[in-house]
Amino acid sequence: MSATLIARDLAAGHGDRSLFTALDLVVAPGDVIGLVGANGAGKTTLLRTLAGLLPPESGSVTLGPPTANVGYLPQERERRAGETVRAFLGRRTGVAAAQAAMDAAADELAAGATGADDRYAAALERWLDLGGADLDERAATLAAAHLRIDLELPMTALSGGQAARAGMASLLLSRYDTYLLDEPTNDLDLAGLALLEQFVAGLRAGVVLVSHDREFLTRTVTKVLELDLHQQQTRVYGGGYASYLAERERARAHAREQYEEYADKKDELLERARIQRAWMEKGVRNARRKAPDNDKIGKNLRGETSEKQAAKARQTEKMIERLEVVEEPRKEWELRMEIAAAPRAGAVVATLRDAVVRRGSFTLGPVTLQIDWADRVAITGANGSGKSTLLAALLGRVGLNSGARHLGPGVVVGEVDQARGLFLGDLPLAQAFGAAVPTFSDAEVRTLLAKFGLRAAHVLRPAGSLSPGERTRAALALLQARGVNLLVLDEPTNHLDLPAIEQLESALSSYTGTLLLVTHDRRMLAAVRTNRHLEVSDGKVTG
Repeated sequence: MSATLIARDLAAGHGDRSLFTALDLVVAPGDVIGLVGANGAGKTTLLRTLAGLLPPESGSVTLGPPTANVGYLPQERERRAGETVRAFLGRRTGVAAAQAAMDAAADELAAGATGADDRYAAALERWLDLGGADLDERAATLAAAHLRIDLELPMTALSGGQAARAGMASLLLSRYDTYLLDEPTNDLDLAGLALLEQFVAGLRAGVVLVSHDREFLTRTVTKVLELDLHQQQTRVYGGGYASYLAERERARAHAREQYEEYADKKDELLERARIQRAWMEKGVRNARRKAPDNDKIGKNLRGETSEKQAAKARQTEKMIERLEVVEEPRKEWELRMEIAAAPRAGAVVATLRDAVVRRGSFTLGPVTLQIDWADRVAITGANGSGKSTLLAALLGRVGLNSGARHLGPGVVVGEVDQARGLFLGDLPLAQAFGAAVPTFSDAEVRTLLAKFGLRAAHVLRPAGSLSPGERTRAALALLQARGVNLLVLDEPTNHLDLPAIEQLESALSSYTGTLLLVTHDRRMLAAVRTNRHLEVSDGKVTG
């Protein structure tokens, strides 16, 4: 069915911090609205509020019709113990819950409960609308063509890439009336991104999505909703992502011009009033000091002049009061990132010789590979092809079934993915970060985290309560604190906001150590300078 989601005067927050207020949004059939903003601006909170999973602080979210089905795809994919891929697809498409409701209504109907026939009819209609009648057949077809995963496998047995494909499959199989997608592009390979773009472009339903894949946004969205954390504003921009970037720059330049014009006018009037008051006071002093007692005419003339200056000053002050106040645009925080390089290691950083790694039915290798000092290597390949296994083999995190490896002396490894795991517990962020760099004082820890946009409101919170993007920033800050000469980035753009991604690209351009970069971000691949390209396909490495 065609459905419209409407948010009116919506306000929501995180703890005691307000994220957005007075937000109005209409998601009509065919809309693809890209939701953008800095990490912590409230993008996930907004999606969860629109999905009915979080109550708003004020305002309302309504659906027309009220029976419309809203699907929410979270960015951190939950893998439940004992749940198969087939059961996961049933849960994420909403079919499993609709089936349970239909079964319960059928039991009531058999027992002769009052109103059971209406409840069963409603449950049946919802199950049909969600595609329950042919879900198994469609899942089998998709699994054979694209998923490349046994539907009876437990979700906990899947690799990150396989879990990403399962999440995408749940989206492709779903039949919601409105879609709320939080980072659906994370971990997807190029083939998966193409499928997702095709799916979103072909939807007649309304979509609100968060993605930090700039190419994906450019190809899919029809509008952009910006949550501006710095200006405490929300704004909808018509047109696609490229139009949004251009219009945002024009709007910011215009706001700055308006403020500067207002500030210049106010300063001019204040200076005029100051001079007029000074002339008035000088005239009064002169009148008192110089005028003879019998010079009544001169005394009156000087008094009248002083009164005129006072009147002019009062008139100028009224002009200042009548000025329409223009608030100064808040200076937007910018990440100024550097990656500290440890002293140079030897000429050969890492090698594999006829290395073979077996994980279940998957085999990587045999691989013979040498990484030299200052190599900048882009590693690409489909999900499940063995990219992460290759990194683990090079770094010694996984045992070799045969062959040999060598990591050069003096190699200091820095990994974003590994560092993210340090910030998942209940320790306050500052304490968790300080434990990783014990030579830093508490003040140094706080100063460095602040440079990465993690300020007083963040450092005392449990690290695990931060958003995925904020945890990624903490991981990047850790790279800057430690200093590394072998930088390993496995999908570093996942969860990062757009300005931070651009700053990471800039930091990589000046990094002088050895770089291993795994990414499916098409613009990052184009922006980051590399001198080697390794392609991983079905456990084989070429390049």
